Amino acid sequence: MKMHVLLTTLHAKYSHASLALPCIASCCSNLDDVDVDICELTVNEQHHALLRRIMSYGAEVVAFSCYIWNIEQTLKLAADIKQISADTRIVLGGPEASFGVFELMHEHPAVDFVIKGEGELVFRKLLEQLNVFKQNPERLENVDKSFAAIENLFFRDGVDIATGPLSKKPLELDQIPSPFTAGLVDLSRPLTYYETSRGCPFSCAFCLSSVEGAVRSFSMARIESDLGWLMRHNTSQIKFVDRTFNFDSRRANHIWLFILENNQSSRFHFEIAADLLTDDNLTLLSRVPAGVFHFEIGIQSASQETLEQVNRKSNLAAICANVKRLREETAVEIHLDLVAGLPGEEYAGLLSSLQVVAELRPHMIQIEPLKVLKGAPMREIANKLGYRYSGNTPYTILATPWLGYADICRVETVGRLLDLFYNHGGFHHSLRFMQQRMTFSALFDRLAHSAHTLDLSGRATRRLYELFAELCGQLLSEEARSLLYDTLFFDYCSCEMPLQGRLPAFIDDRKQQCRWPKRQELAQSHDLPDDSRIRLFRFEFMQDYRGIVPDGGQSAIDFVYISGEGRGLQVLILPAPSE
Repeated sequence: MKMHVLLTTLHAKYSHASLALPCIASCCSNLDDVDVDICELTVNEQHHALLRRIMSYGAEVVAFSCYIWNIEQTLKLAADIKQISADTRIVLGGPEASFGVFELMHEHPAVDFVIKGEGELVFRKLLEQLNVFKQNPERLENVDKSFAAIENLFFRDGVDIATGPLSKKPLELDQIPSPFTAGLVDLSRPLTYYETSRGCPFSCAFCLSSVEGAVRSFSMARIESDLGWLMRHNTSQIKFVDRTFNFDSRRANHIWLFILENNQSSRFHFEIAADLLTDDNLTLLSRVPAGVFHFEIGIQSASQETLEQVNRKSNLAAICANVKRLREETAVEIHLDLVAGLPGEEYAGLLSSLQVVAELRPHMIQIEPLKVLKGAPMREIANKLGYRYSGNTPYTILATPWLGYADICRVETVGRLLDLFYNHGGFHHSLRFMQQRMTFSALFDRLAHSAHTLDLSGRATRRLYELFAELCGQLLSEEARSLLYDTLFFDYCSCEMPLQGRLPAFIDDRKQQCRWPKRQELAQSHDLPDDSRIRLFRFEFMQDYRGIVPDGGQSAIDFVYISGEGRGLQVLILPAPSE
């Protein structure tokens, strides 16, 4: 009789897909008398619905992949599974289960096993033993000795919690059969995770990668096999989860060149260290088409002294120089990260870091308060320096010797406003208008001061532009405010068609200048697709914003909105014909 096993996890969003579970399943795929299923769920589903889904598999072993966003719900599910089926074995693995294991198992008796660190081979050995006992019940008397021989496995020995030998011996990555060619990865989701290496060359105190050991790579033959398979299957977006993809510049170039020569329609996300980029890297990256590569680069702080206190070894001058070259010489999309709350950095210093990052003109800026993760060296540093942080996931700081709670709340608001007004685009001319009057960091600091009590979630596009008008309008004279509203309305029209009776509030006093012409009123020279819906909007602006720098003098502009089945909204911006 076969043993039924369920691998499951709760994602933060539906768009996410697991890589860990398919890798574990691929390692167990040839076990005799074992059936392994994968069930990917989300934290946004109701507890009872999640429980019903899991129990519907009738699994004898249920294994959860645990992270800071799902550990609390996972433990509640484990407790209820045990109440329903006391004989079901519960296994936890993943970063959030790998530290403080004795405490976790003591506080949660429903958990039978915890796997620390890399789980593929450990889980396989555990299933082999459980299946032996299932097929041969008479051997149950040796169960404890059998579990005790498995490295990095925590288990229950009567009322005690025991562990097999703890080892940091790294896994040979090519031992993991490809989960992609085995058909174990759900490619229907918008995002597919992929790894070519594990470990990190750096030892940053705030990151769990600092305790993973040296970098290990899959063989190039294996990488090309998996990547080629993903590209041939037109995988929409491939996110590399390598902690520092370009730790070896030649290896990075080899993979990037392989992608350029074989890609059909996929897009790729990499986490890189900008200071490790070479001239050869940048020359090759200049060939990447727009919209294909996205680089996430962790700057964390523009203070070298602060970075040194958390063992972050970065060449800030090289980072800035190479990011500038990426923006000037390539079409790679750039995402820069900052962390608030590192040792020695006050709020003013954080704004200085934000200004340095903004002047590099990345496509996206992310700033978040520090999380003091279980198992990361930062936890010891934080305790020593007198940090205060939440004891609940995600362990966000509440105060540091340099930042009060109010400062941290303001940082969170700055981060949210960056996401709304900068990262998603659509405010290009309006942000440039405001930066002619104050620095980027001062602007978002002042906006956050005004917005800290507002609900910034779930705003429709028009309401978002109205929020920008409200917050920025407070910072300007009446004359400048009128010009801002004009600039902002151009940005708004560039991404969404204004509707009669639903114009943004900031343009209400100029609604008599709004027109919705018929298609035949367009100049005949414009070739528009016949199979699309065409809508027009015309407005007379105070300036012509179509160039890099606005031209003075009034300008009548036509916005042509083109939409159709299987096609996103396209907006053409044209000079209106003379009356």
